[in-house]
Amino acid sequence: MRILLIEDDASVAEYIVKGLRESGYQIDHVDDGKTGLVKATAETYDALIVDRMLPNVDGLTIIQTLRASNDNTPVLILSALGEVDDRVKGLKAGGDDYLVKPFAFAELLARIEVILRRQETGSTVTRLKVADLEMDLLAHKVTRSGQVLNLQPREYKLLEYLMRHAGQVVTRTMLLENVWDYHFDPQTNVIDVHISRLRQKIDKGFDRQLLNTVRGAGYMLDAAD
Repeated sequence: MRILLIEDDASVAEYIVKGLRESGYQIDHVDDGKTGLVKATAETYDALIVDRMLPNVDGLTIIQTLRASNDNTPVLILSALGEVDDRVKGLKAGGDDYLVKPFAFAELLARIEVILRRQETGSTVTRLKVADLEMDLLAHKVTRSGQVLNLQPREYKLLEYLMRHAGQVVTRTMLLENVWDYHFDPQTNVIDVHISRLRQKIDKGFDRQLLNTVRGAGYMLDAAD
C-alpha cells in the first residue's frame, strides 16, 4: 500500500513515516501544500494523510481540488484544530476521517486501515463474523456458537463497531466519535460501563474471551482463528 503524507511539521512527519514504514507501508512525504497537490494528482496512491494547515496551499483546498476532479483517494486529515465545526468542515471538504493532534500512532494506523478497507469494500456487508461470534445486520441478531445474545441498542452498536475493526486496537476517541457521536471526551466512565456489560454478554460462559482491554491504548476484539 502506497501513502502520501503532506505535513510541514518535521517531527510529526518523521514520527508518521517511521511508524508506517515499520508497519509495512510505502510512504512518500512532502512538506508543503502546492507540492503535495501536484504529487497527489500526478501519481497514484492508496491513501493520503493531509495536514490541514500547510504553506502555499492548505489541506482543505487540496482535498476539494482532488474531489472536484473525481479523485476519490481516501484522505485522513490531521489538524490541531479539534472543535466540532473544524471537523465538520474537514469532512464536508471531502475528507474521509479527521484526527486531532496530538495523537497516538496506534490510532492513526487504525484509522488508515479503516479508510483503506472501506475503499476496498464496494459491496454492502450484511453479516459480520469473528470466531464463533456472528452478527446478522439485516435481522439485527447476534449469536455466539449458535446461542442468541440479547443486546441493548447501544451494546449492539458498540459490538458492530468492534467487529468491523476486529483484530485492531480501537481507542476511546474512536468509540466516542463513532458509537456515541461525541467529538469531545465527557470525562465519564460510559465506555467502561458498556464494555463491561458487553463483555459479560459475549464472553461469559464461553472458553475463549474475545473482547480484550489493551492497557493504555483501548480495546480489541480478538480476530485470531
